[in-house]
Amino acid sequence: MRINSAKFVGSYARLDQIPKQRLPEIAFSGRSNVGKSSLINCLVNRSKLALTSSTPGKTRLLNYYSVNDAFYLVDLPGFGYAKVAQQERQSWKKLIESFFVNSKFLKGVIHIIDSRHGLTALDHELIDWLADLKLPLLLVATKTDKLPRSKANYMLEMIMKEADAIGIAGVVPFSAITKLGTNEIWKAIVQLISRESSR
Repeated sequence: MRINSAKFVGSYARLDQIPKQRLPEIAFSGRSNVGKSSLINCLVNRSKLALTSSTPGKTRLLNYYSVNDAFYLVDLPGFGYAKVAQQERQSWKKLIESFFVNSKFLKGVIHIIDSRHGLTALDHELIDWLADLKLPLLLVATKTDKLPRSKANYMLEMIMKEADAIGIAGVVPFSAITKLGTNEIWKAIVQLISRESSR
């Protein structure tokens, strides 16, 4: 994918606030601190387009990024961060659920997991729900560079077996440091954007 432009459009707490210019959307979901912002920055080759933080739970709104003025990458609030007040976690959950159910321009979801920890119960819950909504999903395992090669290979093999057991065809290993997986993720995004919506 040739990136001619990539820009932050805005952060939104409600669907009625999202950009009026409707374009295809690719959402990025995952637990807090799995590297969604780092992945977005790597994909568009911008170091600080999406703000990253070592503190989990910083993404609290729908963050829209326009790429080539042709489609949006949407960074969703991370889930599963216990130090955030229950009421606020519930508001994030409602926002994400409303987005998945009601966005007519959502073409697919890039679901991100930490390769060091694999799929959690919350990941399984979200994946099952997206399947019920008939939303295409690409599973990306981040932070592969933080494991020794033998351990990384073992964890990825376990993740792929688990993913296959729940009907996910493949897993893309990714590293924001080495750029591993970038081309594969872009190929998947291009395919998702070009698909006819079944919703």
